[in-house]
Amino acid sequence: MPSLAEIYPMSKSILLVAAFLSGCSVSPGTSTVPSPATRLTARASLDAPLTSAERAWIDRTLSGMSLRQRVGQMTWIWVLGDYTSEGDSTFAEVMRWVERDGVGGATMSLGTPIEVAAKANYMQRRAQVPLLMSSDLEPGLGRLEGGVFTHYLMDAGSATVFPSAMAIAATGRDDDAFDVARIIGMEARAVGIHINFAPTVDVNNNPSNPVINTRSFGEDPRRVALLSERFVRGSHAGGVEATAKHFPGHGDTDVDSHVGLPVVGVTSARLDSVELVPFRAAIAAGVGLVMSAHIALPAIEGDASTPATLAPRIMKGLLRDSLGFRGIAVTDALTMEGVGKGYGVGESSVLAVKAGADILLKPGDPTKAIDAVVTAVERGEIPQAQIDASVRRILELKIRTNAVAVPLVSLDSLRRVVGSPEHRATAERIAERAITLLRDRDTLLPLAAGRTLLVQYMPETELRAGKAMNAELRRLGRAVQLVRVGPRTGAAELDSIARLADAAERVVVATFVRRIEGEGRVAIPRPISDWIGALAARRATAVVSFGNPYTIRQFPAVST
Repeated sequence: MPSLAEIYPMSKSILLVAAFLSGCSVSPGTSTVPSPATRLTARASLDAPLTSAERAWIDRTLSGMSLRQRVGQMTWIWVLGDYTSEGDSTFAEVMRWVERDGVGGATMSLGTPIEVAAKANYMQRRAQVPLLMSSDLEPGLGRLEGGVFTHYLMDAGSATVFPSAMAIAATGRDDDAFDVARIIGMEARAVGIHINFAPTVDVNNNPSNPVINTRSFGEDPRRVALLSERFVRGSHAGGVEATAKHFPGHGDTDVDSHVGLPVVGVTSARLDSVELVPFRAAIAAGVGLVMSAHIALPAIEGDASTPATLAPRIMKGLLRDSLGFRGIAVTDALTMEGVGKGYGVGESSVLAVKAGADILLKPGDPTKAIDAVVTAVERGEIPQAQIDASVRRILELKIRTNAVAVPLVSLDSLRRVVGSPEHRATAERIAERAITLLRDRDTLLPLAAGRTLLVQYMPETELRAGKAMNAELRRLGRAVQLVRVGPRTGAAELDSIARLADAAERVVVATFVRRIEGEGRVAIPRPISDWIGALAARRATAVVSFGNPYTIRQFPAVST
């Protein structure tokens, strides 16, 4: 149990010592909330029933909060996990939201494990009520992955990065989903993260989906449901709470909700038999949070312009009443264009709470969002009881995840957990099992000895694509000539490479197309894909699809 001095800054120590003796701490304004330092025993399980002491902490904390502090608990900010000084203007703004506005949680993104943990500890020490720290730790996104020092392509250090959800499904071993989630959970807790915004339980029944894609376990609702259930249980075993997203289903879209509002034009019957199947499984497995989708669903809401995030018929009627979900409803980021277009920060925040959201995730201006919801409550637009119910759910999750009992993490002990050899070995085994041979009509595999031309297709930003494959082929003793092409490679250069292919015994084309938020880039440009098809007509060719298996559709004539 950390000491009071470890939890709070020295400037508050005199007031807090007195407050600690009475079980309360001084907070901004006139009201007080029970001290986060109240001694609670660390929990061994997220799923264990609350003790009487834990329930008492929730009651005291809630009763000691002003209306504005309660709404602050429902408002969560986004924070980069990079190093910043105390005087950095962006971090100073973050700390104003923590100390002045009393936000209830933060979403960490991008940073090395040590920096993520150090920043989380810093924020926790200054929070009046312990924060719930969250992150998008979907297996393929590597949200705690370190940066790359581009001059030498050196990795700055990372947590264990697993293959995407679709690759996990491709292994055919259901328990891989459990194992991945458990390890992610262990590493997340080691760096101070309590909530994983995963799994993506969307059924990816549209191959052209630019935002879900390989984040989904696949297009079979029952298989997605099974693996989602395994992932939720694995998350709990690893010590973090899971989040089923994006409700009520973002799979059948061809618009990225980061840049626009997708419209899912399915019937209620189709929704029930496809999109909602994995959500039911996740809820049955005890998932603690469900994240809304910024999609329009005319079959339920009645129009093609209201995002599900702001739709009471979806978030209350469908999620709460029909599916019986009793956990925390969290919006997707309120800065995304799928919900941001046409709504101001205050308006979207108020409408999201009216629709049933417990947590407002990443509003563009957290202070303005809090003020707007407080005003709506004071005007009678939102019942005070609804606010209290949301805050009670949030406080309970802070208990269950040990955010209250153990708010700080050790920067020394995390090195024994994060990116451990055992975890990385598991990731490698899963990646190997995920490799799938779709066809090999000309029996090119395994590659025979002889001259091989390796053509690596990659966007300009994928600096390391192809390096591992090239090294492995050379290790196996293959005579490899490596050439690289990208989206802007011209016809003259492609013709020159085609002549190199004529001098080789075989060609291996390795394509690397990764789904990137807001870019909508999930395919190879048509001139390049046509060239690859023509290449296969003049020389035995194998195409290997990294990043996005759907690109295989662009090469129907390739034999392997």
